[in-house]
Amino acid sequence: MHYSVGLQILFLASLSFFKPENATAFTKHKAHKTHKIARAHKHYRAHSKPHRDTTIVTGDASPDELVAFARSLKGIPYRFGSSDPEKGFDCSGFVNYVFDHFGITIPRGSADFVAVSGKVDLKDAKPGDLILFTGTKSYRRRSAGHIGIIVSLPGEPITFIHSTSGAANGVTETTLNDYYMGRYIKTIRLFSENNNDPDNQLNSKADSSLSLSNN
Repeated sequence: MHYSVGLQILFLASLSFFKPENATAFTKHKAHKTHKIARAHKHYRAHSKPHRDTTIVTGDASPDELVAFARSLKGIPYRFGSSDPEKGFDCSGFVNYVFDHFGITIPRGSADFVAVSGKVDLKDAKPGDLILFTGTKSYRRRSAGHIGIIVSLPGEPITFIHSTSGAANGVTETTLNDYYMGRYIKTIRLFSENNNDPDNQLNSKADSSLSLSNN
C-alpha cells in the first residue's frame, strides 16, 4: 500500500515538472545550448579551414625603404589586436602597418603567413624578408603566432624588427637567439630583388667596367 502511494506521488511530481511554464523553460534552455554549440562549430570552421597559397605583390617599394620605415617605429608600445601607431602594435599589426605604408597588402594574422609563398633558407635571409615563429603558448603545437621583418645584411648575425609583448614590450630589434630559434617556422621572401646574387651583380659590374676600358 505504502509502495503504491509512493509511486503515485512520484508520478504527480513528474507531471508538475512538465507543466507548461516548466516545459517552456526547458525548451528555451535547449535552444540556448544548441545555439552555443552552433556558434562553437562556426568558430572552429572559420579558424581551421586550410589557407590557400598566397603570393604578395610588392610593387615599386624596395626592401631598404621598408626596413628604414620599420625602424622609424621603434619604441611604439605593444598592444594586442592593434595596427594603430597611436595605440600600439601587436606583431602582425606592426608588420601590416609597415607594408600598408607602401601600399602592399598582406595577411592580417601571423598564422595566415604559413600559406604565403616565397620560403627561403634562414641562412639566406635578407633585409625585408619576413621571419615567422610559433606563438609563445603554441610552440609545442608548432602553430604560427609571431612575425617580424629581417633587418640584418647577409653575413651579419640575423636580426629582425618586431613588436613584442616580452621585456621590450613594443617595437624593437632582436638578434635571433636560442629562444627564438626554438620557435622558428620559416623565412618568407616577398621582394623579388632579394633573389639577386650580390656576387653575380659585382661580377657583372666588373665585366661592364672592363669592356668600357677596352673600348
